[in-house]
Amino acid sequence: MSGRALWKGFLKFAEISCPVALHSAASTSERVSFNTLNRKTGNRVKREYVDIKTWKVVEREDQIKGYEVDDGRYVLFEPDELAAAVPQSDKTLRIQSYVPFTEIDDLYFDKPYYLLPDRLGEETFVLIRDAMRESKVGALAQAVLFRRLRTVLIRAHGDGLIATTLNFDYQVRSATEAFADIPKLKIEGEMLDIAKHIVKSKTALFDPRTFDDRYDAALAELVKAKMEGRTVKVKQRPKVERSTNLMEALRMSAGFGSARASKPRTAAAAARAAPVPRPAAARKKAG
Repeated sequence: MSGRALWKGFLKFAEISCPVALHSAASTSERVSFNTLNRKTGNRVKREYVDIKTWKVVEREDQIKGYEVDDGRYVLFEPDELAAAVPQSDKTLRIQSYVPFTEIDDLYFDKPYYLLPDRLGEETFVLIRDAMRESKVGALAQAVLFRRLRTVLIRAHGDGLIATTLNFDYQVRSATEAFADIPKLKIEGEMLDIAKHIVKSKTALFDPRTFDDRYDAALAELVKAKMEGRTVKVKQRPKVERSTNLMEALRMSAGFGSARASKPRTAAAAARAAPVPRPAAARKKAG
């Protein structure tokens, strides 16, 4: 794979070690980006740390890390004190256990990386990959990555492996607490049937190629127009009128038209709307 590896080390599979390299699987480098300039001179500006009381620039050698213990009171830490807290690394991803795919909660997913064989470790790499794929499991491994001991989920993916760093448990908010204020409602009947119809009509295969980053595309078009000297017209956002009637909105979404138009009529209303039968025409008498 082209590009510099973010990390190199070994994947420990029982008593077998496989040299591997970690590469970023997602990147924002292709997005449109801007620099901040001085409007008057056109020169780029830079950020500096300033003292919030004197407003004077604090040079790098005068900066120090501090942990706030009270309002305006800090415990100070020298760089070597903080460095001592970084766990020792032996550059090894140690597999701790194997987890069935059905047991993996993607709420804990942090960031994906490609895991590739490095320095002639292809055979061992393929052995580990195929064993996990056929067993339908992912491997939970630990290693010191980017100054922290991280837990990583490793899965077979195509010809390689995907290593996804996992959030720590304390970082993930409780779903029970987050959903505590949602009322206990039960939706039945036509309303649920229409909602299920909408879901069925929009069911499709997962295809990331259809994802549309409209904001980035609009920025790219804006940059192109400016470079070509064209006038950029600011589009007005259309006003969206939201329906307050859930059934009405559902039926319109499903293409069923107005809920009022298709509301079942009572027997009396149906009788009034029925055409009045005409009496049979009298036969002409023979002359």
